Amino acid sequence: MTERESLPPDSHLPEDKELVLRVIPMPGDTNMNGDIFGGWVMAQVDLAGSVLPARVAQGRVATVAVKEFVFKQPVRVGDILSFFAGLVRVGRTSMTVEVEVFAERMDSQGTHFKVTEATVTYVAIDEEGRSRPIKAPAPTLD
Repeated sequence: MTERESLPPDSHLPEDKELVLRVIPMPGDTNMNGDIFGGWVMAQVDLAGSVLPARVAQGRVATVAVKEFVFKQPVRVGDILSFFAGLVRVGRTSMTVEVEVFAERMDSQGTHFKVTEATVTYVAIDEEGRSRPIKAPAPTLD
């Protein structure tokens, strides 16, 4: 079976989320099995997930919770990872974001498949690291 034949079915990229990060993992990001270390992917999801909350909060945000993290497929060196984020809740000081990660293998670019997804909550913080009210009104999610 060829690499292309062993790929999961093509996934459609989300239209209700924003592309917030694109990255290519390198050999230094691998685990002992030669796949990309899950912790590295989790760190990238945290970075990608913080983009929209920082925009809404107009300042610093900090991760306070990860409700769910599901790994569906392994990530390999050289995959092109695309991170899509969407705000699902904006509260007085916190925001919840859904992040979906899709991969393209180098030899099958244009074919995307979901490798992981997570729900992450961030809180707006002040210069001392204390939570603060979000100044901006909640954006519309059309």
